[in-house]
Amino acid sequence: MPYTINEEKTFPQPPEKVFQAVKAACAGLEGKILKEDAEANTVNIQFPKTIHGQTLGDRTVFNTQVTPGEEGATLVVEAFPVDAVGRKLMFGARKGVTRTVMDWFWAHVDHNLNK
Repeated sequence: MPYTINEEKTFPQPPEKVFQAVKAACAGLEGKILKEDAEANTVNIQFPKTIHGQTLGDRTVFNTQVTPGEEGATLVVEAFPVDAVGRKLMFGARKGVTRTVMDWFWAHVDHNLNK
């Protein structure tokens, strides 16, 4: 069973605003930016095992990219669980952790775009 989740959403806001919403969602979920490229609109984020006091059991990495579209911007997210040193887990990950963090991430992005 693959643990990687690939999703994308299109937003009516400009790419710069979506990029800022991604960074705000990272902060809101206690994540750490591993790498950021403002010119390419990419952010790599690592989320901890415990977010807002809720222990999820696995760390999660998100690779995000914002691309301009005809009517706003598209946010593409690749998410997967990692071990303590940041290596992608190919087996042994807890079921539903990456999905939970992904759902929270989308909610935070939506919230930050609709402020």
